[in-house]
Amino acid sequence: MSAHSSEKRDDVPPGPHYAENRAEELPHPASVTTMQQTARLWVSPSTLFTREHFFGDVSPVKATIPLAAFCFMTGFIDSVAFTAVFVWAGFQTGNTVQLGLAIARLFSRPTDHTFHIADQQALCSLITFNAGAFIGRLGDRMGPQSRAWLMLGTFIQALFTMAAAIAAWQGGQISVATERFNPAWTNALGFVALGFMSASIGLQGIMGKRVNTQFTTTVVLTTVWCELMADPKLFQLNRHIISRDHKVIAIFSLFLGGFVGRALIDQIGAAGTLGVGCGIRAIVAIWWLFVPGKEGAKGNKKPATA
Repeated sequence: MSAHSSEKRDDVPPGPHYAENRAEELPHPASVTTMQQTARLWVSPSTLFTREHFFGDVSPVKATIPLAAFCFMTGFIDSVAFTAVFVWAGFQTGNTVQLGLAIARLFSRPTDHTFHIADQQALCSLITFNAGAFIGRLGDRMGPQSRAWLMLGTFIQALFTMAAAIAAWQGGQISVATERFNPAWTNALGFVALGFMSASIGLQGIMGKRVNTQFTTTVVLTTVWCELMADPKLFQLNRHIISRDHKVIAIFSLFLGGFVGRALIDQIGAAGTLGVGCGIRAIVAIWWLFVPGKEGAKGNKKPATA
């Protein structure tokens, strides 16, 4: 195959044409699992700290572990937010509908002109989530798949999570809401904590999408569930199918993140749990340094703009 043809194979269009799909065409040993095949971290120490390596693009096929960690953090952060205020920091569909319901109450009989605290928190989450996603536009300049941006963006997520932990700690309120219409966080610092959590998920969401893999959504997994149920190779259990297996990994990682987050809240509270989340994100930021690059790719490639 010519060099030109090889380069063209790396130019994966957005949407369903994920880079991992090509890996399914390659013969894999029966003893190698999908995770092992697509999450190798063999990077030569002589190239690890070079400028070319730092600003080069990662291989989406080999980015399974950090992207699964993104999904884990979605469940982890959402467990803190929902436990405290019954608002999802990452699932903005519900928050958008909730604001629609709040406006609809203006036309009800009797008319309700109260902007309930639950609606205020939903609006706070929605605005800050989109603000965090907007920061992801920096990656379009640096290269959305470059190690430099993936490390920097994940580190910014860690800083947002740390800020949320500090706000929750200084807020001095309980971590677990007692009932649906009685949130645990009602003061200004509670809103700050929710805002920073939502911003961290918004930034994570756009970063995961730009890598363009089966983990293209590390936030809301409703589409992933639908695609998994519609996967034509769903029941080929004797084979390692990346399009199916990575969706399963994403769903399980989010579930595990929610479980671990809720368990930690009972032991160390919301602030301590967010502190642990900050540490996990710092580890993921460093992890991107060890993800191998695309074969034959050199330096940074900026995405084509629409």
